[in-house]
Amino acid sequence: MTPVYHIQLRNALSMSGAAILPIPHILAEMPLSTHSGPSDTPPPALADIAARFVQARQQGRSLPDFPGIIPDDLETAYRVQDLAIAQWPDRVVGWKVGYIAAERRDHSGDERLLGPIFARNLWNATGGTTDIPVFDGGFGAVEAEYVMRLDADVPADQLHWTPEQAAQVPSTLFIGVEVASSPLATINQLGPRVVISDFGNNNGLILGPQVPDWTTLDEAALLAETLIEGQRVGSGGATLLPGGLRTAFAFALARSARRGRPLKRGELIATGNATGIHDIAIGQHATIRFDGYGELHCRAVAA
Repeated sequence: MTPVYHIQLRNALSMSGAAILPIPHILAEMPLSTHSGPSDTPPPALADIAARFVQARQQGRSLPDFPGIIPDDLETAYRVQDLAIAQWPDRVVGWKVGYIAAERRDHSGDERLLGPIFARNLWNATGGTTDIPVFDGGFGAVEAEYVMRLDADVPADQLHWTPEQAAQVPSTLFIGVEVASSPLATINQLGPRVVISDFGNNNGLILGPQVPDWTTLDEAALLAETLIEGQRVGSGGATLLPGGLRTAFAFALARSARRGRPLKRGELIATGNATGIHDIAIGQHATIRFDGYGELHCRAVAA
């Protein structure tokens, strides 16, 4: 039987000018996803793609090429992702949202994509430097994130959400850093069908302090910048991506429901890169600053 992994997140972050609030107990006790994806027998080719990505991640090794034929569309890519999630020895505690450029969208009309965040790769920022695993010979990057936590279940049968409807869902906002890493170095170049197939190019999330009273704030006032080895590599904020936080949240609610994985109280949504996607090599340090809410520090280590 797959063990239940308990997240023990105690926000002890202490930094000048940051809004320091403890991460509520709900996250430590949240019900972790047990859904295993489609119940029908998958085509062997899809199962093989999932297995090869899972094996590469478990062994910490890179892949020279996509392990098979790239799925024809996003729906098929999500089937691969579901198969890989079912094989991964951990529980899903949230989802990263990635933006899809207009020229790379398919007939689904999706402007964004989802990838799972697993319990053992969710780290609480402590004020020090967090080691983040990236794949040697694969792809590795950091992304500044505004992370939403659902504070209530949502209707499982609601398959379409507007940003206005999403804004009515009780939620808490945190600052964070996504570890974007894959055994496949060309994952982003090959496009969203490949990104979805390999866990959305996610390999972890650092969760920082809460942004208090975020629903009363103008999202344009939520600003961030990213530095690698002390050099600024990107700046922006909550509105860097079209539609901002609520549009990303609405997408996560809708796509999750259509996949048969309706979001639950306590799940986390990393809403998308707030300063860009910034390559990081093993041994390099990154600092992500959120204006008025603190900064997070991490160092890339071999997965």
